Amino acid sequence: MNHAASHATIIADRYLAVWNERDDITRRARIAQLFAAGATYADPMMRGTGIEGIDSMIAAAQRQFPGHRFALHGTPDGHNDVVRFAWTLAPDGPGAPVAKGSDVAYVDAHGRLLKVTGFLDAA
Repeated sequence: MNHAASHATIIADRYLAVWNERDDITRRARIAQLFAAGATYADPMMRGTGIEGIDSMIAAAQRQFPGHRFALHGTPDGHNDVVRFAWTLAPDGPGAPVAKGSDVAYVDAHGRLLKVTGFLDAA
């Protein structure tokens, strides 16, 4: 099944929910469900490998931006085994985004993320 094309929005929503999850135990469980065991993440400022590495990286980002949340920007799209989507990072309450970016995710046959490459479009 082509998960990237048929489930691009679901995959992007689940991915951003992981980045927004503040409870350590829940976040790690969601990462384990969404990412393949040896998955990798890389953007211009950070990298993570495997469930523990990705969890540590997300926890560090949350400490750097307390009180902020990621939100989907626009409509994700996908083809073959690739999903592409854009996001914003903004305060929980009113306020302009402090960052905008886009990510490209490679998905396995079961819809789990194998590799995510992130880009900062504005910071």
